[in-house]
Amino acid sequence: MHYYQVAKCVVQTSSIIGGMNDTTAPRRPNSEALFGTASEQAGYFTAAQASTAGYSWTLLSYHARHGRFTRVARGLYRFRDYPSSPREELIAAWLRLAPDAAVSHESALEALGLSDVIPDSIHLTVPRARRKLSRTPGVSIHTTIRPLELTDVLKRDGVRLTAPARTIVDVAEAGTAPEQVVLATRQAVERGLTTPSRVRAAARFRSRRVRDLIETALAEAGR
Repeated sequence: MHYYQVAKCVVQTSSIIGGMNDTTAPRRPNSEALFGTASEQAGYFTAAQASTAGYSWTLLSYHARHGRFTRVARGLYRFRDYPSSPREELIAAWLRLAPDAAVSHESALEALGLSDVIPDSIHLTVPRARRKLSRTPGVSIHTTIRPLELTDVLKRDGVRLTAPARTIVDVAEAGTAPEQVVLATRQAVERGLTTPSRVRAAARFRSRRVRDLIETALAEAGR
């Protein structure tokens, strides 16, 4: 074999090895990116979010053992020294089921500042396919066969919530006191958070009782 042929083989082999090293080299963790994500979630983050920021399972476990992170539940962590937040229990409950879940029903009403209702638990809505989720104390799971469309959800303080129209219809169907449904409807419309047409559209495929209650609420709201 001529010299230039040998040299060509060496170069090709080196390129292949170099390429393999480039693709297989471990990523350096991006602590700023992870902290940025956690800062939008009251200091909480998931194992998947940590992985996206370059934290391997081994590194994540190391920081949990040595106190930088607190392991809250399986797959859920928090920066240990992050300041407390009034909604952190809600955020933690949502993150455990994210991204499929949305804070909903009376919990969404409270987060949106609608009505005077005080939730007796954290309410989350998930697709019907996840109906066999293990029960968590203090968390009420609702399932839906109607997928949450883009217009059904919004982000507030880093948390995925059902939008006002969907929330109002959900609580009406779930049996929240009618006066609270009326109050929530009036406040949502007056503050420009939704419109009567959106609320009616959200109620279109619900029961007659729910549709009648929504019409009553809109009438009392002068709409």
